[in-house]
Amino acid sequence: MAESNCTQATEFILMGFMENPVTQVTLFLIFLVTILGNLGMIGLIRASQQLHSPMYYFLSNLSFVDLCSSTIITPRMLVDFLSGKKDISYAGCMAQVFIFDLFGMTECFLLAMMAYDRYMAICHPLLYPLVMSPKRCSQLVTGSYLMGLTNGMAQTISMLKLSFCGSNIIDLFFCDISVLISLSTSDNTVSHIILRTAASLLGVSSSLVVLVSYMAIISTILSIRSAEGKRKAFSTCTSHLTAVSMFYGTSLFMYLKPSSDSSRKEDKWATVFYAVVTPMLNPLIYSLRNKEVKEALRRL
Repeated sequence: MAESNCTQATEFILMGFMENPVTQVTLFLIFLVTILGNLGMIGLIRASQQLHSPMYYFLSNLSFVDLCSSTIITPRMLVDFLSGKKDISYAGCMAQVFIFDLFGMTECFLLAMMAYDRYMAICHPLLYPLVMSPKRCSQLVTGSYLMGLTNGMAQTISMLKLSFCGSNIIDLFFCDISVLISLSTSDNTVSHIILRTAASLLGVSSSLVVLVSYMAIISTILSIRSAEGKRKAFSTCTSHLTAVSMFYGTSLFMYLKPSSDSSRKEDKWATVFYAVVTPMLNPLIYSLRNKEVKEALRRL
């Protein structure tokens, strides 16, 4: 009865790092580098004929996903930084949850598809042109977006059923679903189940694709006799493996570890690394560690 008479929150207060201007400016600069880096990667892949291959087709979509997930946060943070306001409407908060969860899960599956692409290129090179045809690559990318859309809709629908009649202060710079669930004054059991089920079924299943692919890749590389052949085969995977380790490590830590008050500060910085640092590092990793990308840059 008390909950039915409570006043539903119409806005939330994004505290984030408002108390530390240096951290706030640093985060905004990272956002700026993220946008420029991912836009540059997309433009480079489109402009360079030598990068028109399945691997870079997946990479351009990965950059697009990183760009979109960062853009849903960047304008909001810029407005807050310039105006000093900290509030975000209930509808705007739900929109952030939907879009961020959509592109977050899409990135999980795109990374898995990139691992599968490397598996086919190294373990089955003769079948690679047939299996990784333009049509098949388009289907894999479309499936990744559909999985992300399913996750975003499921998470948002579960959030819309929650009541927020207590504190409306979010100790982050964007609306993260795990924080919103903890703020809810209604029974959040179903939302917790949906969150952890999605993270387990979708996130863990995509990570298993990565794990199995790289087990086969490592086995194939170890069977190569020449040291130069091993080095060349492994060099094609290092950039992707680095990106996978960062993304899956932080995302699994955020959404699968038990929450507690004592670890709230660590969770906050894990969210920063997941939502801010990883999208910025992805284009840098592929541009600095990939010979084909550096060669395309030199030609342009």
